[in-house]
Amino acid sequence: MDLLEIYRRSLAEFVDRVEQVGSGQWSAPTPCPGWDVRTLVGHVVGEARWSVPLLAGRTVAEVGDRFDGDQLGADPIASAREAASQAEIAASRPGTLARTVHLSSGDAPAAEYVQQLVAEHLVHGWDLAVAIGDAPGLDADAVRACARWFAGHAEAYRRARLTRAGVPLPADAGEQDRLIAAFGRDPRWTPAG
Repeated sequence: MDLLEIYRRSLAEFVDRVEQVGSGQWSAPTPCPGWDVRTLVGHVVGEARWSVPLLAGRTVAEVGDRFDGDQLGADPIASAREAASQAEIAASRPGTLARTVHLSSGDAPAAEYVQQLVAEHLVHGWDLAVAIGDAPGLDADAVRACARWFAGHAEAYRRARLTRAGVPLPADAGEQDRLIAAFGRDPRWTPAG
């Protein structure tokens, strides 16, 4: 399966999860320390909004503070849908994945950036699912592709403090649990602790 299809599936799966958030669940805790559901969804929606100008070749300086502050507004679900739709259009434009993007960490191939976004959707999609009590199953093909990519990036992510140390798992743990653990989450996490 190609990267663009994996990206689309991971993005759609995340939005599907956002649509499951109940009105009383926006302040529920998530596996991300200090983040409630609204903060987590706002983070991913913000990333989607940033991806549009970055995939079009804009620099961080050119984008400026346009995406500072609350990205969800009064209707978080509608905001997530709209941001995802625009992000998918931006990533799907012919030639986009062959470009260079100008990230805060430096220039990178657009395909690498889209891989990072896939990881965001999957891992934060899992965070959201367990926070709201939804089934945490992720797209198996996307999990497999993300795990292959992350294997070469895990140490750099830990050094940059983007993830916590991996969580030990039993030998028979599945691919999804291994991916979630590699990103420093305990696959057995529940809101109660």
